[in-house]
Amino acid sequence: MRKQNLVFLFTILFHLLLFSQSAHEIVKKSEDLIKGKTSWGIVEMSIITPEFKRTIKIEAWWVGNEKALIEIKYPKREEGNKTLKIGNEIWLYLRNTESLVKIPPSMMLQSWNGSDFTYDDLVRESNLERDYEMRIVSDDTVNSEICWKIELVPKPNAPVVWGKIYYWVRKIDYLPAKIEYYDEKGKLVRYMEFYDVKSMHGRKLPTRWIMYNNVEKGRRTEFVLIDVKFDIKIDEKIFSFRELERKR
Repeated sequence: MRKQNLVFLFTILFHLLLFSQSAHEIVKKSEDLIKGKTSWGIVEMSIITPEFKRTIKIEAWWVGNEKALIEIKYPKREEGNKTLKIGNEIWLYLRNTESLVKIPPSMMLQSWNGSDFTYDDLVRESNLERDYEMRIVSDDTVNSEICWKIELVPKPNAPVVWGKIYYWVRKIDYLPAKIEYYDEKGKLVRYMEFYDVKSMHGRKLPTRWIMYNNVEKGRRTEFVLIDVKFDIKIDEKIFSFRELERKR
């Protein structure tokens, strides 16, 4: 009887492990599809509130989660402002004053340029696979697409602030459909939905991402991909202080 119980227990643990690994694999595949090993993009970001709408055009370069450069191209008064990430350090360059400001870790979840995206979002500081435990909660439907609904909770001592994340991944193509972000008290702070799946340079991906602010009702930020390329060669000298003052 004892032997049978042990076999039963190990069988359950084995299947739970496979289920957990499956959740990690699904999220990793989804993240890889929209990030790549390297990427470059032209993006229009529109900040929308009940009172106003403001649009920013940016050009960005990313090397995994390690390096990033984001340059504002429009509006004119902000043209040339840049955000640079090298390793765990992030810097903000303001062209009008030619000043360089280091962003402390405590500000990573602050709004990037008044949007509903954070510094952490834009420079890809967080690593879901590294920082979170994951499990498949259920099957669900988002915008008429059948999805895996995956729960992410922080690993012990992980350097993250979200108390929980729910991540919906489309079964048909592993693209993200929706992400919800909760604080440590379980309150939904914001959620992002993905729309307008198109093919860009041979890769299919959602081209319109909308981050909804669940604290300030009626506020959202739309992130529209105008052009994007993945797994391309990037001259890494652009990720340097010397290059910040250079107008592209």
